[in-house]
Amino acid sequence: MHHRRIPRLIEPFLPYLLQRWADGCQNGRQLTREIEQLGYQGKGSSVRWMIARWRPPKTRGQPKRRLLTRHVPWLLLRAPDLLKEDERLDLERVLAAASYQVERARLEASKQAIVSVIQGEESKIDLASAEEKLRVQEAAVNLHQKSDQGKIASLTSQRDKAKAELDLTAERLGKMEIKAPLTGLVTYLNNHSQGWMNAQPFKVGDRAWPGGGIAEIPDLNTLQLEGKVEEVERGRISVGQDVRVRVDALPEKPLTGKLIGISPLAEQNWEWPPTRNFRAYAHIDPPDSRLRPGMNGSLDIIVSRIPAAISIPAKAVFTSNGKPVVYVGDKGRWRRVEVEIIAHNPDELAVRGIEGGQMVALTEPEMAGARK
Repeated sequence: MHHRRIPRLIEPFLPYLLQRWADGCQNGRQLTREIEQLGYQGKGSSVRWMIARWRPPKTRGQPKRRLLTRHVPWLLLRAPDLLKEDERLDLERVLAAASYQVERARLEASKQAIVSVIQGEESKIDLASAEEKLRVQEAAVNLHQKSDQGKIASLTSQRDKAKAELDLTAERLGKMEIKAPLTGLVTYLNNHSQGWMNAQPFKVGDRAWPGGGIAEIPDLNTLQLEGKVEEVERGRISVGQDVRVRVDALPEKPLTGKLIGISPLAEQNWEWPPTRNFRAYAHIDPPDSRLRPGMNGSLDIIVSRIPAAISIPAKAVFTSNGKPVVYVGDKGRWRRVEVEIIAHNPDELAVRGIEGGQMVALTEPEMAGARK
């Protein structure tokens, strides 16, 4: 009878297979997976062939019979030629099981030396693997520590930078909050960033520039009125003269004051026909609590005082033969009367030659009609 030799690739793992078989693991696939993890590179069929030799033989074509333990001595003592077919099969089964046990005991006895050597090698391999794993873990720990230190340094730098930006922003916000030195009414100045022709008061969202003014808090007790003085009138006025102020918002109350300043140079205006004017500044005394910066008004500079003067509108004086005349209403008709101009301003004239209370024409009668 020819016996197949144990596969060469299985021989190194034979003690392990025997140990696992003795432990109760008799699944070929499971044993193949386990020795593959130990380095086995052969086929699973070789493993299954190997462990098949360790299984007790099976009788083909015959139903399994239950063999009682008390029948075994009787089968062994009885002559073989007197055994029945089923008894002969039972005897073969008993002998096969005994042979299996003997073979298993022989393998158990022979594997101890091999197992000890393999276990020693496995221990060395485990030690080397553990040492290598330790070195890898130590290297990983060192790498992580250096990486963590770099991250900590980077995060510390980012924190310091963010803190510096926060402090700078807080400082800028603190500078953006302006506290007034006194109570009063805030007046926004004109924003000339879009040109002088499109200047508008500053509003929320406008861009300001360093050193530029955006608002004022005027002292309402020191309000001044700014006006224009015609070039021909400049020689008649001087600082300190009394002024009479009329504010458009307060027509019922004329105000008084003093002329406190006159610009030294004439300014060209943009009106038509173009003229040159001087700027004059008057202080209102006493001030009115209802006055606000930016109100419109007019001022009259009192150059001289004429007692009992007759005052007429400037439009009521005309020229006839080079002399000033006025047209006075007389019994339904206009009568021309020569007058003498004592004093004048752009709106009114002080004259002599007519009596107070008379009606005068503001247009020449020839243009307005002969009758009154």
